Amino acid sequence: MGESVAEATITSWLKDVGDTIELDEAILEIATDKVDSEVPSEVDGVLVEKLFNVDDVVQVGQTIAVIETEGDQSVTESIPQEQDVAEVNEATPEVVRVAETVQSAKESVIEPIVSNGNRFYSPLVRNIAKQEGITQSELDALLGTGKEGRVTKNDILAYLGDRGSVDQEVAEKPQQPIVEEEKIVQNQIIQPSPKVPVISSGEDEIIEMTRMGKLVAKHMVDSVQTSAHVQSFIEADVTKIWNWRNKVKNEFEKREGEKLTFTPIFMEAVAKALRDFPMMNISVDGDKIIKKKNINLGMAAALADGNLIVPVIKNADQLNLVGMTKQVNNLANRARNNQLKPDDIQDGTYTVTNVGTFGSIMGTPIINQPQVGILALGAIRKVPAVIETTEGDFIGIRYKMFMSHSYDHRVVNGALGGQFVKQVKDYLEGWDSNREI
Repeated sequence: MGESVAEATITSWLKDVGDTIELDEAILEIATDKVDSEVPSEVDGVLVEKLFNVDDVVQVGQTIAVIETEGDQSVTESIPQEQDVAEVNEATPEVVRVAETVQSAKESVIEPIVSNGNRFYSPLVRNIAKQEGITQSELDALLGTGKEGRVTKNDILAYLGDRGSVDQEVAEKPQQPIVEEEKIVQNQIIQPSPKVPVISSGEDEIIEMTRMGKLVAKHMVDSVQTSAHVQSFIEADVTKIWNWRNKVKNEFEKREGEKLTFTPIFMEAVAKALRDFPMMNISVDGDKIIKKKNINLGMAAALADGNLIVPVIKNADQLNLVGMTKQVNNLANRARNNQLKPDDIQDGTYTVTNVGTFGSIMGTPIINQPQVGILALGAIRKVPAVIETTEGDFIGIRYKMFMSHSYDHRVVNGALGGQFVKQVKDYLEGWDSNREI
């Protein structure tokens, strides 16, 4: 799994209890942030226990099943699952070790680490809350600075420090009466607004959202609630690129075995602009800005079922146009064939989406969290335009496209957002018509 993958959903078990399993044989299928994968066995043996069910969310590092290997058979058979503590204490040290391992795995399942609202808490945060007497309602009310608003160790320690100072002030000062109007305002802020009911008639068709569709919907809503979205629009003349590609595409395909599309050309320009404006290649963590060292470009791709996925081109600024083309084509093909791995969609620092594929001339894309910017490429159109020459201005036919830049106004002001997309435009319009590839 990639370093940033924290959890996975079990989608199906491929083996049942009692089944014999070989080394590297798939045991179950999981889903992590829109990518489905198989989990192989690390040993030969027999599956003796499943610790999670289908649709359960499991944290990376948790035990999900118990496999009995040949060397453990005599040990595990000698211990019934419901054996009491006294009998376990009389067993050999090896038996006790195996029993304790299984029991600790069970306890990790029995003791959930999510709130009533399905908010995830790490075991460390849970232990601190338990030791300090923090109630579940207090924990749920905490504002987390971690991924997707999760409460981190620093969040809960800061809360404990604030609570201690507040308790001391309350002990020293008489409690002030609470104004009824203030209570009403607070309740209005805390309580979510009621959802508008949707009424369907008997003639309407009700379609259940897919798992991926639910993930995308939640990710989009969370992004809008997190970032202050602002857009800048600019038009670029890509006539030189259009003519150059037509000139070299056939020779390129014969030589490299790859089709040369416009996407890698645009990706190259974006990667260069990010190198020129590194403060567009950042993330926000609470009140801190994380300046990314690597330029990893996300490439939004629409799937056949209508869902969206964003594979990532790692270190895009270090690739030449041939390497960029191969990466773009490889990721696009694997996305269409549902062959992406979890690491293929992790660690993106900026995203590009091509809305022009479907004929749209521009769009206002939603930022792919935790990034701070996304660029939408509109359709390339043949339009009449003014051509400036040393002999005067003329009307001519040019190939032009709009680019829409959405950025997080919490940390990216209009000047930076506008300068960045202008730099992309300049790279495209300054294309070398004699460039060799």
